[in-house]
Amino acid sequence: MGKRNQYREMKRQLREWVEDEEWLIKEEYIKDPLYYSCVKDIFENKAFQSMNQFIQHGSTTTRAHCIQVSYLAYRLALRFNLNFREAARGGLLHDLFLYDWHTHAKETGNRFHGFTHPRAALKNAEKEFQLTDREKNIILRHMWPLTPIPPQYAEGFLVVYADKYCGTAEVFLEWKKKLAMRFLVRQV
Repeated sequence: MGKRNQYREMKRQLREWVEDEEWLIKEEYIKDPLYYSCVKDIFENKAFQSMNQFIQHGSTTTRAHCIQVSYLAYRLALRFNLNFREAARGGLLHDLFLYDWHTHAKETGNRFHGFTHPRAALKNAEKEFQLTDREKNIILRHMWPLTPIPPQYAEGFLVVYADKYCGTAEVFLEWKKKLAMRFLVRQV
């Protein structure tokens, strides 16, 4: 298989994986012992578990979004021989802001969630976990290029990529569901 075909196949597999909600429901990520050994303490943490009550994109919870971002960043870090542990942990904690960003502006007057939530996530993560400098940087810089300062480490760029990819896929998956429902309703 040529490089171009390998790349296309990898993109197809990635798209299918992000759209596969069963992967999250069945907790398939736990079946990867190396990944789970990196993040087990985070999964057991009450603050992290509380992210299940907040919707991130479409119908995806913030917890589910962070798991997907984390696992994708982890797999990319393994592939590129980078620090997979810190990529996984930073990805899992990157949106630990612990509020519903859809109503946050009305409740607080802060209308700049995209710019301010990395600092809130970092503050919450520091309360709950011992973080490395790399993990702190991953969390704080994950919104680049919306926020002007890029990540300092390669693993941070992996989380930036994984976050944008998963977030976009989550939004498009929701649109796809809505379009399918409209089509079905018209058929009746």
